[in-house]
Amino acid sequence: MAAQRIVIDPITRIEGHLRIELETDGGRISNAWACTTQFRGIEKILQGRDPRDAWAMVQRICGVCTGVHAMASIRAVEDALKYPVPRAAEMIRALMMEMGTIQDHVIHFYHLHALDWVDVVSALKADPVQTARLAASLSDWPTNSAAHFGAVRKKLQDSVAGGQYSLFSNGYWGHPDYKLPPEANLMAVAHYLEALEWQRDVIRLQTIFGGKNPHPNFLVGGMACSINMDNQITINQVSLAQLEGMVQRARDFVEKVYCPDVMAITSFYKEYADIGLSSPNLMAVGEGGYSCAGVPAGSLKPGIVTDDAVTKLNPFDLTKIAEYITSSWYAYPDGDKAGRHPWNGETNPRYTGPAPPYIHLSDNQKYTWCKAPRYDGTAMQVGPNARLMVAYAQGHAATVKLLDDALRQLGLKPSQLNSTLGRTLGRALESQLMARRMTETFDAFVEGIRQGNVSTFNSERWEPDSWPKSAQGVGFVEAARGTLSHWVQIENHKIVRYECVVPSTWNSSGRDPQGQMGPYEHALAGNGRHPLRDPQRPLEVLRTIHSFDPCQSCAVHMTDLRGTPLGEVIAR
Repeated sequence: MAAQRIVIDPITRIEGHLRIELETDGGRISNAWACTTQFRGIEKILQGRDPRDAWAMVQRICGVCTGVHAMASIRAVEDALKYPVPRAAEMIRALMMEMGTIQDHVIHFYHLHALDWVDVVSALKADPVQTARLAASLSDWPTNSAAHFGAVRKKLQDSVAGGQYSLFSNGYWGHPDYKLPPEANLMAVAHYLEALEWQRDVIRLQTIFGGKNPHPNFLVGGMACSINMDNQITINQVSLAQLEGMVQRARDFVEKVYCPDVMAITSFYKEYADIGLSSPNLMAVGEGGYSCAGVPAGSLKPGIVTDDAVTKLNPFDLTKIAEYITSSWYAYPDGDKAGRHPWNGETNPRYTGPAPPYIHLSDNQKYTWCKAPRYDGTAMQVGPNARLMVAYAQGHAATVKLLDDALRQLGLKPSQLNSTLGRTLGRALESQLMARRMTETFDAFVEGIRQGNVSTFNSERWEPDSWPKSAQGVGFVEAARGTLSHWVQIENHKIVRYECVVPSTWNSSGRDPQGQMGPYEHALAGNGRHPLRDPQRPLEVLRTIHSFDPCQSCAVHMTDLRGTPLGEVIAR
């Protein structure tokens, strides 16, 4: 039988622009292409701008992962200008990044990924009493009651009876690869709805420190908020009490709902620990404030884990990063085969693909707007599982214990974190480490205030006449989706070059000059074992791609104001 071509466009549930093209043969995926279908021009927009303003513009790359882009930009500019930052400002930044990561992980699981594992319609058959018993066996979360689960089931019944699935439209309900019993499905649906309210509550931490969310305010040289216990409009005792409550509620939800749910759900799908194996090379860099797996700066080193050697860490060298355009719609002055380091990067769009509506972008050598970053010529997987493995390879005690306990409970090995299940599990485990770390960060922040550390801005290098004529810098952030870096070059007080190398660029990259697949592609077709039972309902593919938490606005960014169709939509 000839290989069958499959197109899934878009494959993401909310944040789109990602098209997956596949070939299948005998119920297995034999080839795959990740096609990012929009162009990001932010780097061009920043040229000629004041570097102190860049953070506000790069936040607009995405409406989900906003603060991390601002943070990477500020760190790049401060690195270039050798700009010291007050301790209190660093602590505020750390709290904002930690809460943002936790919220992002929870939203991703419940609202973008859980429905790949949870059959919503099956929840209608659940017994609320049995559901409450199941939930109580996992944690003492206060809403794990028969009355609450019964009310959720009634809401779901009313929606379905009226022909409206509301939030749960367009699912592959009834697919034979759904394995959870009805009670587990009802529990997950109830927690899905609770997570909507929870995330809206805890992310108010961003508004207290940054004035608003999304797109909170930051500041080169510090933070745009003040600390004064005697002033009603600054960070004071009232706002500290509010912040403490948010930190505790975030930790409670992670430890009593999110992590128990993930452990329970993944226990039914352990075969996915051997599905979706991607590039065996994982990278995490960490940075000040919070580091790999959410531990203090300095506790972990940046590093590379190669060939699934989970106990060996290779040093990280930022000079070994290069971006290739062999399969992407860009032009370099020296051709398509040579990679460019971000400090010498070029973002010159040159679309050579077919006009929409098109059938297969992958019929052409160039098929994506996403560049192909490589480290020392090798594709790297980034994300929570990479951070965990870098921490594990260094023997970080909290990471080793948490990971070993979870894997022992599931009967898995550390190397199996490089899988569809492993990426999903790793995100939950990192959230638990991060929530614990955020409690420590907040306590240290409050203790610093008691000791008089209330300065949030350093003005000594704010004026351009204090800057060098030429400067370059890089800002690293371990964002929710993986290693993020912004690279800036400044001449005569203005930006002359700016490059963003983001997690979804690392993970969703296309082929490089050696024909090496990016991690998305490799996870689907790298070993020829990835199943696809029903090409019309490609649930297995959604599980694997969603396990990376794809966010293509970060990888590319442009809007087609004409509303031109991008292709046939057969999955959401």
